[in-house]
Amino acid sequence: MDSFHATINLPKNILFQMKVENRNIEGFVRKNLAVEMYREGALSLGKAAELAGVKTKWEMMTILNSKGVPISYSIEEVKKDVKTLDSVLKKK
Repeated sequence: MDSFHATINLPKNILFQMKVENRNIEGFVRKNLAVEMYREGALSLGKAAELAGVKTKWEMMTILNSKGVPISYSIEEVKKDVKTLDSVLKKK
């Protein structure tokens, strides 16, 4: 994924309010940006998972659920994922 670097100035006390360790701010921002962009329809489930840095759509669905975001998962996506799962399981 192509990326760009962004700098943002925030009040020092925001770190405490975010309940995130200083070294994991990027992960926090990426995950929450992915959630909001998915909520707005700007990202697919797979792209949201990629932005959030999670390994699977299922993990992203768990994150979305924890944030109260409805998940739109079409029958076509389900079929595609089942097909992928079948091929992975056949390789084992």
